[in-house]
Amino acid sequence: MKMKTKSDATNIHYIKNIGGPTLGYSEGSGVSILQVDGYSFKDLNKDGQLDKYEDWRVSPEERAKDLASKMSIEQIAGLMLYSRHQSIPSMSRGPYKYTYNGKEYPVSNANAWDLSDQQKAFLEKDHLRHILVTSVESTKAAVRWNNGVQAFAEGTDLGIPANNSSDPRHGTDASAEFNEGAGGDISMWPESLGIAATFDPEISRRFGSIASKEYRALGLTTALSPQVDLATDPRWYRFVGTFGEDPALSTDMGRAYIDGFQTSTGEKEVSEGWGYESVNAMVKHWPGGGSGEGGRDAHFGYGKYAVYPGDNFQTHLIPFLEGAFKLEGKTKKASAVMPYYTISYDQDPVNGEDVGNSYNSYIINDLLRKKYGYDGVVCTDWLITADEPDNVDQFAGKPWGVEKGYTVAERHYKLLMAGVDQFGGNNEVQPVIEAYYMGVAEHGEAYMRQRFEDSAIRLLKNIFRAGLFENPYLTIEESEKTVGNSQFMEEGYEAQLKSVVLLKNKNNILPLKKGKTVYIPKRYIAASEDWFGNPVPEKYDYPVNIDVVKKYFNITEKSEEADFGLAFITNPDNQFNPESGTGFSRADVEAGGNGYVPISLQYGTYTAKYAREKSIAGNRSYKEKTMTPANTTDLEMIIELKKEMHGKPVIVSLLMNKPAVVEEFEQDVQAIVANFGVQDQVIFDILTGESEPSGLLPMQLPANMRTVEEQNEDVPHDMECYKDSEGNVYDFAYGLNWQGVIEDKRTTKYKK
Repeated sequence: MKMKTKSDATNIHYIKNIGGPTLGYSEGSGVSILQVDGYSFKDLNKDGQLDKYEDWRVSPEERAKDLASKMSIEQIAGLMLYSRHQSIPSMSRGPYKYTYNGKEYPVSNANAWDLSDQQKAFLEKDHLRHILVTSVESTKAAVRWNNGVQAFAEGTDLGIPANNSSDPRHGTDASAEFNEGAGGDISMWPESLGIAATFDPEISRRFGSIASKEYRALGLTTALSPQVDLATDPRWYRFVGTFGEDPALSTDMGRAYIDGFQTSTGEKEVSEGWGYESVNAMVKHWPGGGSGEGGRDAHFGYGKYAVYPGDNFQTHLIPFLEGAFKLEGKTKKASAVMPYYTISYDQDPVNGEDVGNSYNSYIINDLLRKKYGYDGVVCTDWLITADEPDNVDQFAGKPWGVEKGYTVAERHYKLLMAGVDQFGGNNEVQPVIEAYYMGVAEHGEAYMRQRFEDSAIRLLKNIFRAGLFENPYLTIEESEKTVGNSQFMEEGYEAQLKSVVLLKNKNNILPLKKGKTVYIPKRYIAASEDWFGNPVPEKYDYPVNIDVVKKYFNITEKSEEADFGLAFITNPDNQFNPESGTGFSRADVEAGGNGYVPISLQYGTYTAKYAREKSIAGNRSYKEKTMTPANTTDLEMIIELKKEMHGKPVIVSLLMNKPAVVEEFEQDVQAIVANFGVQDQVIFDILTGESEPSGLLPMQLPANMRTVEEQNEDVPHDMECYKDSEGNVYDFAYGLNWQGVIEDKRTTKYKK
């Protein structure tokens, strides 16, 4: 059959098979083209023969088995690695310094897309092929970096392409304006909790479908999402990344999300729904990470335990078993699973082990693999094989349950024996090789060779199914047409509008007429710390893009001139303030305490009178201890605003990344508009009636902190909910539109 050939300016050549895929290969990689049966194939291992894994007519399963059988133990061990965070251009992160030609990036004269010395090393020497990408300078830089990575990988060993990946990257820039011609940046959508607030799985599926196209245009073929953990404890800071606390809603949203990401159709399909628009979904976090004791999180030692006082472990599996593993599309199930850091406390009836979920053979081998038949990739969360830090509130390794008595290599071996395929955040191959020889000593070489090949087949299938062996390369022109195009931007904006929840609308004060005069007080944000413990200075400024406001209202700095006051606040929280919000306090330790303090969902000072006398896991009680959220100033701002307005309406825009206790200010305001991460313009479209609110609460809002303390961390829908001055209860699936409380097919289906 005839073929068409062309070459672009980056020395990537393309060959079109009539009736088959387009092949892309780098001029400098050493790959040549084989002609067999009138078709073209890439000779990836450069042996002059068409191997089964090089034959695109063969199924991904058979290709993966053939390639795995050809790989050395060192090559398979490298395939099991998942890199630490890489940015484009490379940036030094904590102890990790990135260089180009031996010089650190700021003084190296490197282009944004140039591969760092460390990236070249882990691709060639460590055989790593799974790369986690964080920030990118531009679409153009991402394309050039991707092509550089793929050309480099193509020239080594067996020519296995890189499987680049990303954490969620479609969050909103609140201050950005939207117009129908908007484009250029990646499309902006609500956080997962906001998508859940639409109560419309089709929006979740559509997001996945659009996001996958943008991911592929950036060279990304795996999404480290969705997060289907049931957020059954309202204090958990990762609440916003979930679809809420309800099993049915989370299941439907997660299933739709994965179908959208993984499914290719038409000429883009390679096999069984997979293809050139598919992005592998790594669903997380098995078996659910939303029940940390006291709402604490397992990124840190103080939050290592997930607890089940309501004996509700099985419920947390539902979004996986009924959603992620039972897709409506042809790909059938999420291609990968990530267990959480947590120790699922006292949930191992076979071995009685209280170890992190990835280390637990019962949770991975017995449940996930055998009982529920999951045959995809299992990848650990990041840095669980590294050593723990000196203090439980430091960000470092997270080997929960195997902190003592294990070397790094022994941790890798325990993970392999538990059923894990891949090690998140590990760039170095040596510990995996050491683990292999530990297995040889215990089980024999034939057993361990097969164990490694089993994981290699799973990992390789995900690369074959995305079409990367045929063409991993991108063109700048096509990628720039895709990423953030006007249609994708518009759909994201519409989803943002549908995610907003109107909680209160006393006397139908909303919608407001455009052209009224508004007073917006500046917001104080206390000094805090970022994820890595770096200081973030205090801030006092407008909490909203004033240029956006001016398109809707007149603005005054004198409250007496205003028709209404508008306050922008967030839920009570400051995850990175070491003395509030995390559940652990260094000052408490220094004062002789155990370090554990309450996580409060109220704005004012809180004393934990109703906390447990004795914690479930370890000596971690915080009963009778007191804390004040760093943004208690939000409450003070509303109280002061009410005074300044002298009876004129006060409206609150509430950004929530988890539930909040609103009793301290609700009766003082006329309207409350809640969102889960949207552009400022969305709020004003709602306030002025340009769009009618239709979002519903994807979680309960507690009446007070007593009900928060008395609820079970593992049980959904078990709090007393707040009842406002209008008699409305802020329960799951509650929301208002202009006519009143919303009752529709969504509430009929999901409301409890």
